[in-house]
Amino acid sequence: VQLQAFGGGLVQAGGSLRLSCAASARTFSSYAMAWFRQAPGKEREFVAAISWRGASTYYKDSVKGRFTITRENAKNMVYLSMNSLRPEDTAVYYCAAHDPLKTGWRSQYSARDEYAYWGQGTKVTVSS
Repeated sequence: VQLQAFGGGLVQAGGSLRLSCAASARTFSSYAMAWFRQAPGKEREFVAAISWRGASTYYKDSVKGRFTITRENAKNMVYLSMNSLRPEDTAVYYCAAHDPLKTGWRSQYSARDEYAYWGQGTKVTVSS
């Protein structure tokens, strides 16, 4: 599975961005998906995840109510809509596809080890 994230950029605090991730998987609906981010000097952290058909979504507490993860299986796409952006949201954002050999995703969706495939990242900078 190859993933390509795009849509990052520079935005003022309070602004919005929509990140997109294109997947090459033949059976995209077989993969739960997630977004992670990594700020300079910090570890990569979980942001949001979505189940195989999009029925379930999960979020990092600090982005709840501001970010929305969605997917379009017919287009092999996953999105992260980000509103009310804050300077602390500045990071490189990565999309990731769940390892189908792992069966504990619903309880481990925020763990990096659950994901076998990663995109190259797209940079989001929020100015104050």
